[in-house]
Amino acid sequence: MKGILGRKLGMTQVFTTDGSLIPVTVVEATENVVLQKKTVENDGYEAIQVGFEDKRESLANKPEKGIASKANTAPKRFVREFRYSEMMSYEVGDSIKVDSFVAGEVVDVQGTSKGKGYQGVIKRHGQKIGPKGHGSGAHRIVGSMGPIAPNRIAPGKKLPGQMGNVTRTIQNLEIVAVDVENNLLLIKGSIPGPKKGLVIVKSAVKGNGKVNPAVELVVNQQPVEEIEEVTAVEENTEAAVEVTAEAAE
Repeated sequence: MKGILGRKLGMTQVFTTDGSLIPVTVVEATENVVLQKKTVENDGYEAIQVGFEDKRESLANKPEKGIASKANTAPKRFVREFRYSEMMSYEVGDSIKVDSFVAGEVVDVQGTSKGKGYQGVIKRHGQKIGPKGHGSGAHRIVGSMGPIAPNRIAPGKKLPGQMGNVTRTIQNLEIVAVDVENNLLLIKGSIPGPKKGLVIVKSAVKGNGKVNPAVELVVNQQPVEEIEEVTAVEENTEAAVEVTAEAAE
């Protein structure tokens, strides 16, 4: 299993050569740097600590600066650990890039969902709205809170409260394409969080290393010279048509 840290850029769509449309989420995963390597002897467990996206040194504390200096890099804004035996081959200072994943690979994506503030039970839990006619004043109120005995609210009752801004993981998503040049992953479907939100892309827990056949995408590779030639031919054709029309008149 493997993982990489990135930032959600937004959603778009791509087309396959057979005409199918695929909605994808674009994740930018610039080089991840291995900051620390945890071992059983020193830490009691095996893991590697990975950092993503540089931040100013004035925003980092002394321990963060010390860890970054040992890895010969700048302090990182987003730091997480991966306890995957396959990634223990990395050493401190090594880089993890998007080419560690391939098109068709099944992954899990973890992010922080959008925060929606304090919400009522209708929006938060999908409960039904009250009757709107015949003098009813109970449209969106909580309603009965529980029985008379015991004289208390049972634990676990669905009530109004903070909605969103929690860690969520979407499982079994497919990587449609890997753009190594621009450090991008195109992942089929939607993932948690807002645009520019930080996410973790990792091997699917239930996928068991599954890799689907990669789809062939439509890519516009027409050279600029050919486009200019076509435009010139079209302009000449239009001019010839105008001259012919004037002569006919």
